Amino acid sequence: MKTPLRIITVLVLALSIGLFVLSILFRIGGFYINTTSSLPVGLYRIVDEPVSKGAHVAFCPPQSDVFDCAATRGYINQGDCPGGYGKLLKRVHAVAGDTVLIDETGITVNGLWLPNSAPLSTDAYGAVLPQYRLNAVLGESEYLLLSDLNPHSFDARYFGVIDRAQIVHVVHPIITFNLQEELLP
Repeated sequence: MKTPLRIITVLVLALSIGLFVLSILFRIGGFYINTTSSLPVGLYRIVDEPVSKGAHVAFCPPQSDVFDCAATRGYINQGDCPGGYGKLLKRVHAVAGDTVLIDETGITVNGLWLPNSAPLSTDAYGAVLPQYRLNAVLGESEYLLLSDLNPHSFDARYFGVIDRAQIVHVVHPIITFNLQEELLP
């Protein structure tokens, strides 16, 4: 009996170490593996392009109470960003000069309502979510980042606009799977 258990233990350990090494090699090679539902799950490559509307970006959340709370509740992972936060991947929905309204009904950019942008009052466990409000024209270094796929994503609805200094990479999807569509009846 001990032999099969040892074999399984060794295989699980080897697989874990292999995945860890593979993830490091991907990072060094300029890739991100997205496992969250904010963007389609898959492999993204870092590209040398300017941040523009519609782009996918990786950013370090700024140190703040709202991100401390998000990290404590497990909305964001730990990582190498200031504050110990992990990088987040989101889509750019508004840039400098765009008029953004964030209220209880959702987010509008230049008068157009964004799908899946209505803020939730509580998370899946009943904890109260922050309610960010804004009605402004974005400044030169301000970006609105959110998920247009996941109505439960932790994004601009809860933390507001992000400064350009926080954005570390523009990324392009290489291989992705939209698991949400596959799970719908």
